[in-house]
Amino acid sequence: MSDLQTINTPFTKILGCRFPIIAAPMFLVSNESIVSAASNAGAIGGAPSLNWRSAELFDQAVQKIKSQTSNPFAINLIVNKSNLRLDEDLAVVVKHKVPMVITSLGNPKNVIEQVHAYGGKVFCDVVDLKYALKVQEQGCDGVIAVSSGAGGHAGPISPLVLLPYLRKNLKIPIVAAGGIATGKQILAALVLGADAVQIGTRFICSTEASVNEDYKKAIIEADPEDIVMTRRISGTPAAVIKTPYIEKIGLDLNPIEKFLRNSPLTSKYMKLLRVVLGTKSLESAAEKPTWKTVWSAGQGVGLINNVLPTKTLVENLVNEYWEARNAL
Repeated sequence: MSDLQTINTPFTKILGCRFPIIAAPMFLVSNESIVSAASNAGAIGGAPSLNWRSAELFDQAVQKIKSQTSNPFAINLIVNKSNLRLDEDLAVVVKHKVPMVITSLGNPKNVIEQVHAYGGKVFCDVVDLKYALKVQEQGCDGVIAVSSGAGGHAGPISPLVLLPYLRKNLKIPIVAAGGIATGKQILAALVLGADAVQIGTRFICSTEASVNEDYKKAIIEADPEDIVMTRRISGTPAAVIKTPYIEKIGLDLNPIEKFLRNSPLTSKYMKLLRVVLGTKSLESAAEKPTWKTVWSAGQGVGLINNVLPTKTLVENLVNEYWEARNAL
């Protein structure tokens, strides 16, 4: 058991963890080792179900995580129609009674009902108040407030506004996400109204992360100004590191694709095609060096300068939090 002082919030009370920190579920990055190491350190380790190429492999991964930690962990489910595996993956979640589920990009109602049936908790990604109120009404246990500065599908609103705005209007716990890489920022997020934080980019630079060393080096060398928003990956604006390849392909969809996405006859198919093509680009860049470099990252890159074990990262974040709080 770590001798670090516990940080108590409504989030830690609901989840039964020591620290209000989620190691974010990141596509192609999060794996069994990061999840179990973060959870064993007193945080919540998270991973997307789609990081495994089939529901069977996902099932095996959850079994492995449970064998490596007895602490709570999280699985992210994409709940819109682009995820053709949702029903299968949800069945795995229910089978293993995953303690926490994070939903993204769709209607979480069915997930909430099935996870609550076994006593699990459901938090939903939100970028605005309208959707946050909707999922609160559906019975979710909390929201992940994805603000500007986040990696991947970042929200448009500054965390300085989004967190107190949601706090004023919601009755459920709020998790701050976007640009957080230090313990001092965790304190700031809690002061603004959050009950926990979700940290992604900092954990890409962990020794356990399933990405090539070029990706980690790019994060360490990048500045916040190097993070750009592109629609060329999934059709929805996503934050990535600016590379020669990103500059070559541009940040927006071409006019023909825009037209086909807006047509009732072809919209569904074009959206699915863009997700498939974008996923292949991310897979190639994460797994091996390639000139087609697409590296997802948030503005927190400017605060990251080394690669450390996940356990050490959690401990450093907690120590920094208490140092900042005690300095007040």
